[in-house]
Amino acid sequence: MKLSPAQIESYRENGFLIVQGLVRPGEVEAMRADAVRLCRGEYPCEHLPPVPPEMSDEAAQAQYLCLHHPHRISPFLREMVAHPGIADALAQIIAPNVKCMQSMLFIKPPKFPGQAWHQDEIYIPTRDRSLTGGWVALDDATVENGCLYVIPGSHRDGYLYSQHPHENPTEFDLTPESYGFDESAEIPVECSTGDVVFFNGYLLHRSRKNRSNRFRRVLVNHYMNAYSLLPWRLGEGERPATADYRDILMVAGVDPYAWKGTVSMGGAHVRRFDPKALETE
Repeated sequence: MKLSPAQIESYRENGFLIVQGLVRPGEVEAMRADAVRLCRGEYPCEHLPPVPPEMSDEAAQAQYLCLHHPHRISPFLREMVAHPGIADALAQIIAPNVKCMQSMLFIKPPKFPGQAWHQDEIYIPTRDRSLTGGWVALDDATVENGCLYVIPGSHRDGYLYSQHPHENPTEFDLTPESYGFDESAEIPVECSTGDVVFFNGYLLHRSRKNRSNRFRRVLVNHYMNAYSLLPWRLGEGERPATADYRDILMVAGVDPYAWKGTVSMGGAHVRRFDPKALETE
């Protein structure tokens, strides 16, 4: 996937870029089918138990807001994390050598909440500001079903905003909310099935509640420059300056720290939500 100079400049300036149709329809259908397999508990994972055979695929998926690290248990999603088109684009907007440290499969059924304002760098602290999300739309993402909202250019200063608990549990999940900035410049990022949204780890973004009657499924993976250490988890006696999280997957180029090997941090885990517990609209 060859990006144009205008696309690369737009990403640098705005902090996000939509690449239309980067994932082919057949690949999207296969990813949707794999999401069903995961939610039905067809992969060995203590956090994804098998469901009764009579449960519908829709009901099985409706149990979950998000599956974290599904690529650890699904060989197919592991391949999709390193999708050639995505890898080519990342090599142009990050660096020639790119690694992935996280995947997240958002199911986001009807009535399920979004996530309040945040910056991904707060949760995944890179050392060189190269953190980049790759947001693969498995359904059309619209304002009605809870698409992304972003504040263009909010990544440029490299400033991490403070967080506090929000007071809107019917709109957002329980994760904290970033604050202290002007929200008036926010825009919705609506996109079609198969589009990929790339966004900088410092970009302020959020999503709202799914007010439609259909799922808003997304596979979002997080990537960074493979030449940067990743102090995401500190072992006993480790220092942030030298800590290097090694549960990674190379997606482009070479791993300069391959001599360290890789370490599995376990299987997938899940984020559930019970919409009956909240006031619905």
